[in-house]
Parts: sequence; structure tokens; C-alpha cells
Amino acid sequence: MKIYSITILSLLLLVSCKEDKKEPQNKTEVNPENSITLTNDQVKNAGLVVGNPEEKNVKGILELQGTVTVPPKSVVSVSIPLGGYIRKTDLMAGMHIRKGQLLAVVEDMQYIQLQQDYLTAKEKFQLAKSEYDRQKELNAKKASSDKLFEQTATEMQTQRIYMASLAQKLALLNINVKTLTASNISKTVAITSPINGLVSKVNVNVGKYIAPTDMLFELLEMSDIVLVMNAFEKDIHLLSVGQTVTAFTNAKRSKKYTAKIAYINQSLNDDRAAEVVCKVNQYDSALIPGLFINAEAEYQNEKAIAVPEDAVVRWQGKFFVFAVTGNNQYKMVAVEPGTTTDGFRQIKSSAIDKSSKIVTKNAYTLLMTFMNGGDQ
Repeated sequence: MKIYSITILSLLLLVSCKEDKKEPQNKTEVNPENSITLTNDQVKNAGLVVGNPEEKNVKGILELQGTVTVPPKSVVSVSIPLGGYIRKTDLMAGMHIRKGQLLAVVEDMQYIQLQQDYLTAKEKFQLAKSEYDRQKELNAKKASSDKLFEQTATEMQTQRIYMASLAQKLALLNINVKTLTASNISKTVAITSPINGLVSKVNVNVGKYIAPTDMLFELLEMSDIVLVMNAFEKDIHLLSVGQTVTAFTNAKRSKKYTAKIAYINQSLNDDRAAEVVCKVNQYDSALIPGLFINAEAEYQNEKAIAVPEDAVVRWQGKFFVFAVTGNNQYKMVAVEPGTTTDGFRQIKSSAIDKSSKIVTKNAYTLLMTFMNGGDQ
């Protein structure tokens, strides 16, 4: 009985082996090592083209980081030369202001005295000028001495100088001496904005006494913002003044800002990096001072391995090319993609060089075949 059972089992195994040998010979083979083997018909139908990578001069991208900054010339500290008490101010940090807009009203007794002194000096000058004109006429007729004429000329000039100096002091307080009369002497002066910009600091409140050395407000002229990026010493030679960079923030990477390099500081900081100052082509209110920002600068790279764009495929978030490993055998090789220039993409891989054979056309068709397990 045992002999019959063994005989039947042997026959079944023999039939099974024969059936395995009858599998189609033109089926695509896929192994777990990211390799695929196609038939001649599949290669022809897919339109695959094989070629070698090339060495090309391609553009590289240098990544920079930095912050949005306002240059010193656009940061305005507002003070008043004579001091006084703050009687009115509506400013708060973050407010936008216009040139000539009222920032604060300051009051002090010395403002009255200064206006009084100017009007008095003005009257004395008019009197001295009248006397000078009279003495000049008399001296021309030899009716007065030259000494007396010189004295009146000196007195007129003295009064002119004193009046002019007082006028300059009043100008510092924004008091127009051309319209100043005894009837409009004021105990207050108005402080107005010298720029269009943003209020960044407010150091006063109503009733506070401020000295001439105190900073009342800090204003920023926002339209003149710059990007201060850091470039390490090994990368400085890749940058030049006038070079275009593309900037973006971490919060909104899709929003791009075009800027140009205006200055490159040749002095390195403690991190062995140089400051690269870039001017934005068009101001955007989203670029606020202190904001962290990224930038990309294109540069002409040295010769690098490049392949046609159609040779590079993306799968599961990574980039690959198909290397030819034998007769109709292809292997997916991971690469690090670079920039694209004139239809060629730069790639980096220790397994690919200019002597490698790769699929240069219809690589995506090969990828689809691979993803489908070889069924075409």
C-alpha cells in the first residue's frame, strides 16, 4: 500500500514540475533589488532610448539664510533739542505714519522766551538797519564821520547775526519765523514725522518731561528694507554684487521675492560667514523687520554630470534613473537632483558617471512597468 502511495505522489510532483516549465517565456521579471528585465517586444513598444550622461556646465543653487532689516539711514530717532513736557500724543508702536503727520505736542516756558527774543531781535535789527541807512546817506554828504558810520554798520550786522541764530533755533522747533508775530506766540511746539513709515518704539506718555537727549519715538522707513543674508567663506566666491536672488519665508515658501545683491561684507564674523545685503525689487508689507528669511542664489557651477530631464523619474518622494545592467535589464539608481539647464538636469550619485549606460528617454514608461510588477 505504501508503494502505491509513493508512486502516486511522484507522479503528481512530476506533473507539477511540467506545468511550471510551461510558464510563458516572455513575462517581465522584477526582483526585489529595484531591477527589471524586459522582453525585446516590451523594449520596442516602450520606445526606450539608452545613452550616456554628459558633463555640462550647469547652474547651481546656493542656499542662504538671514533676516529682514532696515538700514541705519532708514531708522529715525525723533527727539526735541530743547526738551519740555508732553501735552499730547496718539502714537502707538506698529502704527503707520505719513511725512508731516503730528507725532506729539510739547510744552515749555522756554519756547515763549525764544520767540520773544527773536521778535525783539527782529525789531532791533530793523532799527539798526534804519540807522545804518541814515548814517550812510549822511556820510555820503560828509555830514557824519566815518567812525560813526562804521559803528552803525557793525551794530546792524550784530543784530542780523543774533536774529538769524534765533531763527535757526526756532526752525529746530518747527516754528516758522516768517509767520511769527507778537499775537501768535505759543507755549507749545508740534513734533511732526520726517518720513513715511512705521512707528517701532514709543518712549513717552502725556505729562512726561523729556530732555534734549531723550529719544521720543523710533520710526522705520519700511519701503527701504533690505535682506541681510549670511554666506560662509567657502561660498563667497560664488556671489557678486548685482546678482539676483530669490527669497521666501518659512511661513509661505510659495511666495517668492526677487532681490539683488547690493553689498558683500568682506569681513567675516565669528561663524566664518560674511553678510550679504540684498535689496528687494518691490516692497511687500509682509516683509517686516526681524523676520527670518531664506534665499536662493543661482551661480555657474563647474562641470557636473547631467542627463536629459526625461531620464530622471520620481517615485515615493525620491529621484531615480534607470541604469542598464545587461541585455534588456535595468536597475533603478537613486540620484540627488540638481538644477535644470537647457533640458538637462544635474544629478549626483556615486553609482553614475559619464561612462554609465542609462535610459535617457521614456524612463517614466519603464517606471510604470516596474510599479505594475512587470505587467505591461
